[in-house]
Amino acid sequence: MRRASVRLRAALGATLVVALALVAAGFFVVSTLRGGLADTARLNAENAARGTAAQLAGAPAGSIPDLDGLDGDDPVQIVDADGKVLGASDPLKGRGPVADFARADKPDGDSGDRDSGDGDGEGDGDEVDTDSENETRTFPVDDDGEVTYDKDDITGSQEFSLAAVQGRTRAGTPVTVYAGASLGAQQEAVSTVTRSMLFGLPVLLVVVGGVTWLVTRRALRPVEGIRQEMSAITASTDLTRRVPEPDARDEVARLARTTNETLAALEGSVERQRRFVADASHELRSPIASLRTQLEVAAAHPELLDVDGAVEDTVRLQALAADLLLLARLDAGERPGQGRVSLAALVREQAGQRTGDPHPLRIASLDEGEVRGSAAQLGRVLGNLLDNGQRHAAGQVTVEVRREGETLALAVSDDGEGVPEAERERIFERFVRLDAARSRDEGGAGLGLAIARDVAERHGGTLQVDGPPEGGARFVLRLPAAGG
Repeated sequence: MRRASVRLRAALGATLVVALALVAAGFFVVSTLRGGLADTARLNAENAARGTAAQLAGAPAGSIPDLDGLDGDDPVQIVDADGKVLGASDPLKGRGPVADFARADKPDGDSGDRDSGDGDGEGDGDEVDTDSENETRTFPVDDDGEVTYDKDDITGSQEFSLAAVQGRTRAGTPVTVYAGASLGAQQEAVSTVTRSMLFGLPVLLVVVGGVTWLVTRRALRPVEGIRQEMSAITASTDLTRRVPEPDARDEVARLARTTNETLAALEGSVERQRRFVADASHELRSPIASLRTQLEVAAAHPELLDVDGAVEDTVRLQALAADLLLLARLDAGERPGQGRVSLAALVREQAGQRTGDPHPLRIASLDEGEVRGSAAQLGRVLGNLLDNGQRHAAGQVTVEVRREGETLALAVSDDGEGVPEAERERIFERFVRLDAARSRDEGGAGLGLAIARDVAERHGGTLQVDGPPEGGARFVLRLPAAGG
């Protein structure tokens, strides 16, 4: 199944996150609003009940304060301990008790003694319970939301927060004052907010999704340009082309720069590979052509067969093939072993095997020490350096091994013309020969120093050339000494 585009997934993800956040925030707002308005209604009901109880306590003995002046939206009722309604606001006149919770206790038999404190049959009358109880009750209402029990005026019902406060009349009679406060404002406010959210949420989500789509599309436009250019480069195999780099200094710009760096490295690698193949083909053509000529002459005139020349060409061809194979393994990332190799022993072994060199080999000094790596590859490095020294020396070749702190240095020097300073890096390139006038038979294929440096670097070391004061050239291989 094909996945949706990054733009679509980003837009959907942002919309989903915003939707969840808004829904959670909406529930919180509605819950907070509902609780706040309910608390307000409950407080209003308690205040009305306490105010009525205070008026009742201050009224003359045997009288009930006038409740008709109270707001019609706020039903108030006074009930004694026997459940008898002593007074009520206009909507509740003629009705029984609206509730029976928090009912006042009946007076004890000795209440008369407690209520005759002033000697004239009247109590102190100023007791109002500091506690209150609340319940939610439903009352019938008319079109204006006022409580009514007239069947002709009832149009619906409305919830009220009903508060009950206990008090006493001035005569000391315990009573319960019920007062209600409408929850209509709360319900209307909650409904209004909920409707606004239900209407505004989809609109806001559409805006968020659209903005996210546009912003993501604009942000990913350079990526699409990079993709198109990479597709064109792949189709044309033209590695000189580069992807466009945005002016911004963001992740996309860094991606473009890294892509161009990769293309440049790939172009360089392919170019080196092409040069390598061309040079290898050129180097192989000469000995093969020479060998073929000798064989053709021998076939026509057996008495003219140059066996020594044929063998020499074959040996040169074999050496070149071995060099090419080693370079291929090094390019493939072949890592050297971790054996311990003594450079001094390696020098002594090479010196004992070289018997046909044109110049004498002098061993200056051999400091003892070991390095980690491949003995065969390091022996190949030493052999290539000695071959190069013998090729360019005027009188002798000198080799030495010395310790330089945590490093072992193997130096091969000759007393020839030396290497110009401007060419001291170029000679380590493949198929490079500085003396263009000499023949390939005398100068080699130009791979020995390139192989030596590659092997040195893969052993964690370096190979450099300098010019000693006494003249000639000195090649120094430095490798980290093996720890104990």
